[in-house]
Amino acid sequence: MTPPPSRARHRVRRALSTAAAAVAVLGALAVPPAHAGASQVPVFRDGFGLTQVADGSVVRGDTDFTLTVTSAEVTGPHRIRVFLPSGYAADPGRRWPVTYFLHGGPGTVDDVAAVPALRSDDMITVVPDGGRKGWYADWVMQNTALGAADWETFHLEQVVPFIDANLRTVPDRAHRAVSGLSMGGSGALHYAEARPDLFGHVAALSGGLDFGMAEFRAAVLATELNLPGAWCAISSAAPGTCADYGPYVDSDAVFGSPYPVLGADRVWKAYDPAAPTNLSRLADTGITLYTGDNDLIESYTARAAHTVKARLDQLGIANRLVDYGNGASLSPACNGGHTYACWAPAFADWVPRVTAAFAAAA
Repeated sequence: MTPPPSRARHRVRRALSTAAAAVAVLGALAVPPAHAGASQVPVFRDGFGLTQVADGSVVRGDTDFTLTVTSAEVTGPHRIRVFLPSGYAADPGRRWPVTYFLHGGPGTVDDVAAVPALRSDDMITVVPDGGRKGWYADWVMQNTALGAADWETFHLEQVVPFIDANLRTVPDRAHRAVSGLSMGGSGALHYAEARPDLFGHVAALSGGLDFGMAEFRAAVLATELNLPGAWCAISSAAPGTCADYGPYVDSDAVFGSPYPVLGADRVWKAYDPAAPTNLSRLADTGITLYTGDNDLIESYTARAAHTVKARLDQLGIANRLVDYGNGASLSPACNGGHTYACWAPAFADWVPRVTAAFAAAA
């Protein structure tokens, strides 16, 4: 039975008030970009709707560089950071598998520097900008303060073929993975479901995977309204410790109305990475989920991860869930919280597994 509108609104608002403070750490610590160097990098040609910005490159070395591009799909310039294997230039006849890393909110492409395992000599790693609150979706509203916001189209129909056209990749699903954490964790699972022809492997870390949970709908609303930033502005928190999710946008901007009344939340349901219909598209995909459960946000991500696992099991789809609880089983540095101290060792566990799968598919 559908709850009355007033009760549904009260339920989401109550969850929103709980999540507003907690969501300030979604995506966690951004890492400052390194200074540009003088190294040479592969020459990229514009295409697939992407135009490179002149003087928009940051070069840290032959195997670590950032491009800046524009696209009609997402307003403003956006960066793409790339890690190449150390042997890329020395072996010009070799092609490489690719892993895409989707950062959390309100992160940047430079967050990847906190994950050493993604600088692998066995694969190319690509980190596209996902916006402070892009949620890896094509937004319902395109006329907000942020302008065009078709993030999913930008990534899947532009960035992926752009990378394949300009780098020596193995351009098939068996040699392409998508991974992400927090906001990027839900994005990674959604992208694997939306385009199983592109991605044969997915890893979702501490993701907001279940959009049926009011807490995750509330988290999206909090980022749309920049409630963490507003809360910090009147708090006594130290400068620089509060998340800023950018300009205020309408609470229906990303996925439309969050209220489950008369089908108003149909976009949420269609996108929902935990929906059995969407999960069924992963029948031939290598699936790994990671979560802790030792702070407020991780208590929600753990619930969502276990829901996804249970539904995958019911569908008969192989999957691997690593619930490291308080972190003791994962790393001495991990306390089970929503932090790179846990995500970095989780990636250190996953990367050798996915590179072995890439090699087995050769």
